[in-house]
This record gives sequence, structure tokens and C-alpha cells, in this order.
Amino acid sequence: MKENYKIKNLNRTKIVATIGPSSGSVDVLEEMIANGCSVFRINFSHGSHESHGESILNIRQAAENLGQNVAILGDLQGPKIRIGAIKGDQFPLKVGQELLLDSDIPDADGSPDGVSYLCDTLAESCGPGRVLMLDDGRVQLEVLSVSGNAIHTKVIAGTKLSSRKGLNLKGGGLAEDALTPKDMKDMAFAATQNLDYLCVSFPSNAEDMLDARAKLDEIGCATKLIAKLERAEVVESEAVIDSMINSCDGVMVARGDLAVEVGFEAVTSFQKQIVGRSRCLNKPVIVATQMMESMIDSPVPTRAEVSDVANAVFDYADAVMLSAETAVGDYPVEVIKTMYDVITSTEKHTLTQVSRHRVEMDFQFVDESIAMASMYLANHFKSIKAIVCLTESGSTALWMSRIKTHLPLVAISPKESTLNGVALYKGVRPAHLPRESEREAQLEDIIQYVRKAVDLNAGDYVAITYGDVVGVDGNTNTLKILQVS
Repeated sequence: MKENYKIKNLNRTKIVATIGPSSGSVDVLEEMIANGCSVFRINFSHGSHESHGESILNIRQAAENLGQNVAILGDLQGPKIRIGAIKGDQFPLKVGQELLLDSDIPDADGSPDGVSYLCDTLAESCGPGRVLMLDDGRVQLEVLSVSGNAIHTKVIAGTKLSSRKGLNLKGGGLAEDALTPKDMKDMAFAATQNLDYLCVSFPSNAEDMLDARAKLDEIGCATKLIAKLERAEVVESEAVIDSMINSCDGVMVARGDLAVEVGFEAVTSFQKQIVGRSRCLNKPVIVATQMMESMIDSPVPTRAEVSDVANAVFDYADAVMLSAETAVGDYPVEVIKTMYDVITSTEKHTLTQVSRHRVEMDFQFVDESIAMASMYLANHFKSIKAIVCLTESGSTALWMSRIKTHLPLVAISPKESTLNGVALYKGVRPAHLPRESEREAQLEDIIQYVRKAVDLNAGDYVAITYGDVVGVDGNTNTLKILQVS
């Protein structure tokens, strides 16, 4: 029997940490898990398959050492457009000066006379009056004219331009494929590593996500797909947002590139809309980018960053993500501890605990109905101290996690893949039930497995859902209330 869940972290909003040189060792990973991290991100924009494979092994070793289940999320680079290298690495800019972007310029020969770029469709996607955003908007260029691959621009903001900075088209509309040849190689590698989730960067529509799913299916990979919402066209209306959410297994509010395309002032509103629609459509959602950016080189966050994390908790996001803070920052463990403290403090507020979500909605499935009934019962019968689902696929746990509650949700399964996957879901704590015990275990015995994930006292009540036919996905049809003896 796997003796897990000696660690009982209280954060319902999950923490996603990006792995890098600062956090790749088993010792540091163990500290991160022990202090509240549930999901680890492998960023395919940096590093090699060899280094990523080593990180994945270390993550799994650290989780096994602590008896925990954690999710591993791969993040594809996507069609990230960059300018070429600049002689001397950078040159100054003045507002009003003209600057040529031309893919025919040699990659390393950038200068005030012209800079190269690599994108087959950039010139055809932009015309006079459009604005190109470089270096996350620090440099802004207004397009004057386009001739072949040559884009003549005028500087409207910025003081310097450095080598290989990212480039976006304000307002969106770049006609680039979401999956590049590099992404295809990374997907094949991800399939060999049995990652729990895989993010697709810069999808421009739902068809991009369906195409990614088809390509994964072709290579026999069942990894769940997450769409990174970072292009203007994928948030142009609620119908488009819904189509993106429905096209995959979850979404990420990738606020960095999204802000560059839609304007920084609009990002918070889109964040709230995306999180709300994801919750309604039963999909997990991650809020990402610059959540505690100052802690890359500072042991404490800014007050604005604390409010940002708390705001995502109030929005009821499933997870908040750290990028450079844990990948290359000086304080990878301290930033996890800080984020954990902000989350658990915020989750004491009643706004995160009381829900009217789905109360007036009709249910479509038996297992969905059981999940919703258990959450309503648990939130209104104050003697219940935990909600438990015996699950094969994790879908019951996902439905439960859409409902606000102060109670822990415990997903019990014999499937390691299910336990790892639910580690992303809001409030869900995985607990392992050996397959050989599945049929023989009495419900009263299940309480002993629940106690590995949460603290229970004699006299407490527990709501348990399960299916009367074991080993079948989507078969949950029973809800019981048990008292702890």
C-alpha cells in the first residue's frame, strides 16, 4: 500500500511552479511540494529533451519520496515570433525615427539600418497603421508601408531595442500555425514521458486545439490539453472564449502576450471572464504571468503582487502559476511559501466559501448530478468535514471542484494518472486506494484512506460518492453520509 499524504497542505487554489536551474534538484523539489506546490511546469521554450527528462525524473522522485501525487505540465513554445540578433546586442531608439524590419536581412546583422525577423506571414498580416509590439510592448512600431518581406515602421514608443526580442501584432491577426515543427518534436517527447497536461501556445481558434488533440491521438498520447489564451482573436467575444474552453481540457490565462495584444488595461477583465466561463463549462483554469515577479531577486513580494494572487483566488481560478520566480529566481522555495500564505489567508474569506453556482441549472448526467448533490449537501450540513469521491477518471472530482466550499475534496482512486491529474483541480486532494482493495473495501474502511489526506475526528461526518460497478469511468451513482468512529 502506498503510504501517502503525510503532508496536508491547506491551499485549495493550486500552485504551479516552472522548473529551471533554480528548482530542478530533488531536494528543492521536495521543499516546494512540502510547502504547497501541486503542479510542475516544463517549459519547452528553454532547455533540451535531455534536461527536461532529468527534471521529470526528479519531480517524480521527489513526489514519491514524500508520498504525494503531483501533476506535470509541459508547455509548448508555439510560434513565438522574434527579431534577429543585433550587432553589439542593442541600439538606442528615438520616437519618430524610422526602422526597417526585413526577413531578408541576415539574422545576426541587426542595426539601426534594419533588423531581421523570422515569420513567413508577418508582412502579409500587417498593413499601414497597424502597431507592432516588441519586448512585451516596451518598443512599439507603427507600420508605414509593406513591400514584400520589408516592413517600414516608425517608432512610437521605446528607448532601445535589444537582440531577439519577442514580437506581437497589437489587436491580433497573425496567420501563424499554432504548432511548429519544434512543437511536434516536443509533443513526441512529451508522449514518451506520460505528462499529465500539455499547453498549446498561441492557438488562434478552437480548430487549433482540435488539431493538436488529433496529432496527440495519432501518436497514442492521452495527455490532457490546455489552451493558452494569449491572442486577441481568442477573446474577442464570449462565444469565442467558450469555443476555446470547450475545445480542450483546460485553459491558461497567459497574461503576458495577451496584454501585449489586447492592451494591459483590458487583461484583468478578460481574466475574470475566462475564469468564470471555465468554471461554468467545467474546465480547470490557470492564471499566469508575473504573479510574484519581484521575488525573482527579492525575498518578499510587492503589495500589488499579493493583491494579484488574492484576486485570482477570489475569481476562483484552479491554480496560479510561477514562471521565472521558480525557474531562475533566487528564492524558489520562499516564493512558494509566500504564495501559499497569500492563498490560505484569502481562502478564509467567505467569498471563497459560499456558492450559488449551478443551483438553477439542469444536470445532464447521473455522475454530475451526484457530484452537485454532494456539494450542496456538504455546504448546508455543517457536521460534514470532508467530501470524498471514489473515481476512475477524475470527472466527479472536477465537477465538485467547480463549486465553492471551505471543505476539502478528496479524490480516491487506484489510478496514478487520475491522482496526478486531479492535483490541478481546485481544492482536490488525491488519495491512493490500491486496486486490490477496491472491491473488498467497506465504505467505513475508506475513511482510513481519507485520513491520509485530511484530518478527521470521531463524530465528524463525511460525504462519499461512488459507483456500484467498480472500474468503469463515469459510473458514479451513489451518495452516502458516514460518521467517523
